[in-house]
Amino acid sequence: MSDKFATEFATENFIEYLSKIDDRTMEATFKFVLRHDLENKKGEQPLMLVVHLAGQRKLISTGIRLIPELWSAEKQEIVDMTAKQKTQLEKKFGSVVPPKSHLLQYQDDLLEIRKNIRHIEESFRAKNLPYDLDMLISKLKDSKKPKIKRSEPTHLVYDFIDQYIQENELTRVKGSMIVYKSLKRYLKKFQDTRNANVKFENMDYAFMQAFQNFLINHKEIHPTTGTVNTLNNITIAKQLSTLKTFLGYARRKGIKVADGHKEFTVKKDKLEVIALNKKEFDSLYALDLTSNSRLDQVRDVFLFSCVTGYRFSDLCQLKREHIKDDEIRMTITKTKEPSIVPLTRISRQILKKYEERISPLPMISNQKFNKYVKELCKLAEINDPVEIIRYRGSVRIANIYPKHDLVSAHTGRKTFVTISLDKGIPAEVVMKVTGHSDYKSFKRYISVDEERKKNEMNRAWD
Repeated sequence: MSDKFATEFATENFIEYLSKIDDRTMEATFKFVLRHDLENKKGEQPLMLVVHLAGQRKLISTGIRLIPELWSAEKQEIVDMTAKQKTQLEKKFGSVVPPKSHLLQYQDDLLEIRKNIRHIEESFRAKNLPYDLDMLISKLKDSKKPKIKRSEPTHLVYDFIDQYIQENELTRVKGSMIVYKSLKRYLKKFQDTRNANVKFENMDYAFMQAFQNFLINHKEIHPTTGTVNTLNNITIAKQLSTLKTFLGYARRKGIKVADGHKEFTVKKDKLEVIALNKKEFDSLYALDLTSNSRLDQVRDVFLFSCVTGYRFSDLCQLKREHIKDDEIRMTITKTKEPSIVPLTRISRQILKKYEERISPLPMISNQKFNKYVKELCKLAEINDPVEIIRYRGSVRIANIYPKHDLVSAHTGRKTFVTISLDKGIPAEVVMKVTGHSDYKSFKRYISVDEERKKNEMNRAWD
């Protein structure tokens, strides 16, 4: 090989080598890193995108914050938690740990960022345009994809309601989660009327107003009777209060929720207190039921509630072990608080009547009990007319019913409060028995009947 040919060959190879270096230099490299120096009080760190190109380096925020345990620097991806790992992290970090659906969205966002950088570079090359890091970053920021700032998944609200129910159904009273299932159903119907997805980020004051108006105007046809059903203000207030509670829970779980809903005030109509007065209680107690054992047992359970203040759920869990000497000691089902209720003449009589049974009281299902107790009170001629007033928006709806039609299992607890106060027992003592911690929640149980009002007025002024 001549010296000239060798020189030309070497030059060509060197140029080709330089070309390869240039091509390699013009392709950006990037990775995601957590900024440990910017950790917030919750233990979260911002996830940054580090881009290298032609000797230049820049950091870009992804808009994502994570606790370090949820990021794998080696694999460059969000950690896929098991249920056990999630439980352990929640014990350590609490509500900072996001739901799995949230983490999956983060992972999709990071994948889109990677794809978009390569797409931008290919676009520059296809047009034979030289570019530098600033041009690449500018295009990346202007681009609608990837979504560097996380966009809320379409079904996140509904998925999160399901998650809330799943997380709380074992610790809450059976049946108390039904209102959340109803909320999910109403939100979906509301979404259909708006032709827009319901999202946490849009649940502001205007949303709450619009949802309230939807509930006021909402009508449903009963599948069996064909009657048109509407919601009254009490049911609507329950749905709105449940939604506000749920949004607070979502916020504590790290989901970005619009602030405006906090300013929305839920207006609650007062409920009528259905309670027996002393005369009605005595007539029920004296009723001859020797020929009707079914209603006789229902009466005993109802009267036991009237003289102890226990809810139906507490009567269902009552065991022999809870009865000690002259009192009942057990933990209340709803509040999980310990309760001590002294036994009285009537409660002792009822317990003695069923002392041969395994259970202290002859309990049946709540549905059957509510049906039979109405029949029982009708037989006892508890027939005074009671006006029930409900509102649907500003529309007043008034109906008059015989009192026996309005009696339910919960009437026993209200009767205990009403008659106890009528007999002169101080409110603080009654509250101690019923387990009420503040007078605000206790006072709605108080029913002042006309006879008691007349007696008190006469005693004070005559």
